[in-house]
Amino acid sequence: VQLQACGGGLVQAGGSLRLSCAASGRIFSNSAVGWFRQGPGKERDFVVANRWSGAFTRYADSVKGRFTISRDNAKNTVYLQMNSLKPEDTAVYYCAVDHVYLGSNDYRYRYWGQGTQVTVSS
Repeated sequence: VQLQACGGGLVQAGGSLRLSCAASGRIFSNSAVGWFRQGPGKERDFVVANRWSGAFTRYADSVKGRFTISRDNAKNTVYLQMNSLKPEDTAVYYCAVDHVYLGSNDYRYRYWGQGTQVTVSS
């Protein structure tokens, strides 16, 4: 599985961005896809994850109500819509896939994209 994340950029607080994660290779409806982020000087944190089918969605409390995960099955692409962005959302965002594990532990995900930078100015 190869993942290509893109869509990051510089946005003012309160603004929106949509990240994309295009997957190639064998993805199953039960595969888990997660978004994680790593801010400057911080550990990588969980953002959201669900099954490729869209089932069992779980959001981190810090993004609940502001971020939404969605997908385009025809394009084998998962999106992260980020609204009401805050400076503390500044981070490199990664998408990840695992064929078994679904959860918030990043070390359990086998496949990773290269990351895309999101910077939110105040």
